[in-house]
Amino acid sequence: MLWLKALHIIFMVCWFAGLFYLPRILVNYAASENPDTQNHLAQMARRLYRFVTPFMVLTLLFGFWLLSYNVSYYLGAPWMLIKLAGVACLVFYHLQCGRYVRAVCEQRDNRTHVYYRFFNEVPVIFLFLIIILVVVRPFE
Repeated sequence: MLWLKALHIIFMVCWFAGLFYLPRILVNYAASENPDTQNHLAQMARRLYRFVTPFMVLTLLFGFWLLSYNVSYYLGAPWMLIKLAGVACLVFYHLQCGRYVRAVCEQRDNRTHVYYRFFNEVPVIFLFLIIILVVVRPFE
């Protein structure tokens, strides 16, 4: 079980690295007025999104595998239910990143760098929430 936990954490860290960096690429894309730079950043974003998506899948796979060892406890624990809701929000965030990447690759994105700067902060909030829930386990 410790190997599963280690793999879950490793892939979560890799996934979050992508969730932190991908919106930064979009910030730079939106701030740039040079079409060549925008094209280069769009391709970087596309490659990064494709690279980190398997990390999301592996994070979820190992997380649910860990959950399966004691389903009745975990699904009865309020901290875990909140964590799972946070993970669901992060999956939605990841998919939204994919929509934004597709839009910049198709040159049909009109969001500002300010929008992406705020969008970039979302995973930080969820990282704090999830780590606190797992380590502190409030409501237990």
